Amino acid sequence: MKVSLNALTATEIADGIVSGKFSAEAVTRACIDRIDEREETVGAWAFFDPDLALEQARSVDAAAKKGVIAGVPVGIKDIIDTQDMPTGMGSALYEDHQPLIDATCVARLKAAGAVIMGKTVTCEFAGLTAGKTTNPHDPSRTPGGSSSGSSAAVSDNMAPVALGTQTGGSIIRPSSYCGIIGFKPSFDTLSLKGVFPAAESLDTLGLHARSLDDIELILSALLQREHKKTPGLTRPPVVGLCKTWMWDDAEPESRAAVETTLERLKDAGAGVRELELPEEFEWLGDVRGIINCRERASVMAGEWANGKHQLSDQLQRTVQQGLDTSYDEYLDAIYLMETCRARMNQTFEGCDFLLTPAVDGEAPIGLKETGSPQFQALWTMLHVPTITLPTYRAPSGMPVGVQLVAPHRADRSLMAIARWVLEVCEI
Repeated sequence: MKVSLNALTATEIADGIVSGKFSAEAVTRACIDRIDEREETVGAWAFFDPDLALEQARSVDAAAKKGVIAGVPVGIKDIIDTQDMPTGMGSALYEDHQPLIDATCVARLKAAGAVIMGKTVTCEFAGLTAGKTTNPHDPSRTPGGSSSGSSAAVSDNMAPVALGTQTGGSIIRPSSYCGIIGFKPSFDTLSLKGVFPAAESLDTLGLHARSLDDIELILSALLQREHKKTPGLTRPPVVGLCKTWMWDDAEPESRAAVETTLERLKDAGAGVRELELPEEFEWLGDVRGIINCRERASVMAGEWANGKHQLSDQLQRTVQQGLDTSYDEYLDAIYLMETCRARMNQTFEGCDFLLTPAVDGEAPIGLKETGSPQFQALWTMLHVPTITLPTYRAPSGMPVGVQLVAPHRADRSLMAIARWVLEVCEI
């Protein structure tokens, strides 16, 4: 059966364009047709100009030298600056805001040949107040947040890849809810220049995609490194089963996702260690709000002073909580977080990666809330790389991902492990 061009992976698109099998314009038109067909239901895009997308595609086709991601359509979360598209932050305060230059990540994607399809819907300032996006699998359910439009667009074959950001769980959660791969690299791997900050000690740029090959391909462009596939594993890995103290908060489908995946890995020869995190790690959940609110209040001082009335009630409460937090209280929270980070290497002793829930459960019904970040925020605070893989379907048919965690800066090892897990689980 012939696959529509919009349903191809980024890797297949780049290879097909370089080989002359099809044109960037044809791929872009296929994505535009898909957006025209589905956008009224999904609502993934904050800004979309098909003429601008086609103009970029024709430039790729006309170029004598093709970039590593030649003609690959990419969605950009709408807190990331784009020189030729507005950046609205999901807020009336930034309506029609037009940056003068591209964010570093956008500039590098363009230099590598990407077609920037448009700006994907974000929760207000990458926080908790949801936008218009629905879950492509069930429009009565949330797609998650705050990278809601990015995950929904990729899941619905509107674009093969999209940029997102994570401060709590904004890449992993929506990717799990939408049944795709979400990758949050080690903290500070990718430049955040031109990305509106939320909490600067936590913010991380990451990716939504439908294949691991695409994650590695786009990372090569963003990091300006030679693109080559991560070598496979030479032996089955040792899995650290890390249910965490939040296991009882997980819905049956999330627990089943972890347990079913673990059984498949064991059958494939993986070793298993069940481990518990040190007691002080449990306190991270208590201090995350202190750090998030205090840093949010700091980065939004200008918006608070000049446009407070245009912020949502929820965001006003967050900023006010940050303003009410003393600097000493904030430093105590930072100290705990840094202490736990220093103990992470001990956590991985005897295992190659951790297997843990990605989310509480399947995407909740309703569009006003975007789900709980608790199973993602823990690892975000620890600055380690994480990835969610779509290894399970709940009895309802909704996707539920699992989360793999690796040591800080072991991103390429995590890719190799994730590839092995997907092969074992036949995804």
